[in-house]
Amino acid sequence: MASKQKAASEDSEPYFLDTNILMYAIGSRHALRDACRGALGRAVDRQATLVTDSEVLQEILYRYFSIRKPDIAQVVYHAAVDLCAEIFPVRESDTARALQLLLKRPDLSTRDAIHIATMEAGEIRRILSTDRDFDGLEGIERIDPAHFLE
Repeated sequence: MASKQKAASEDSEPYFLDTNILMYAIGSRHALRDACRGALGRAVDRQATLVTDSEVLQEILYRYFSIRKPDIAQVVYHAAVDLCAEIFPVRESDTARALQLLLKRPDLSTRDAIHIATMEAGEIRRILSTDRDFDGLEGIERIDPAHFLE
């Protein structure tokens, strides 16, 4: 895909890059593929700062190795690492915060709770995602790939 995003754009507040953006962008035909590819292209062109967490990398490995597609796992994994200025670790404090979130909002997926916790720890408030489960969460703004950096 692209080289590591290091230069700050005019809008230097980072965006958390969710797994689904990468998977749709690299995957086969899907209604969201073009929007996700376009969002990643605009991120590179406009030097937007993207970040993610180690859980996203784990999701990539889990998905593609579970369907026996290690070559695609490598491509998507390296795209995530190359596109993101920082990969946040998932620490015990993040899992403890995820537990608090899940107890308050049992409708959240565990992975989403982990992402929210690492976003909070990293003071990231925007997430580039197709996942509408992030909509309406206090302190989180989901950016739809179709409208990213328009």
